[in-house]
Amino acid sequence: MHGTSQRLITNMVKGVSEGFKKDLEIQGVGFRAAVKANFVDLSLGQSHPRLHPIPEGLKVVVTDNTKISIEGIDKQKVGQLAADIRAYYPPEPYKGKGVRYAGEQVRRKAGKSVK
Repeated sequence: MHGTSQRLITNMVKGVSEGFKKDLEIQGVGFRAAVKANFVDLSLGQSHPRLHPIPEGLKVVVTDNTKISIEGIDKQKVGQLAADIRAYYPPEPYKGKGVRYAGEQVRRKAGKSVK
């Protein structure tokens, strides 16, 4: 428990002094995001847009309709919001469409082959 407690305190100090940031990218034709009041509006090729609430203490900025930046002082909240948004449409291996972390490499698979 000593190491866990030490790391939690270290993250709290770093969060207050520097803050934490996660960047997401949206790949796909017609896929976009926007911030509306306290919600992130995600259009991910489904029949309805997804409205995900933004937790208290976090700042979400969308640029170019496809780049989402999440900032805050709590490392757990920042990472959880990024994971929740990514879970709506994780990157798929055939065309690479979906929501991914900035810089994430997606292993691509070959499609059907005609013999």
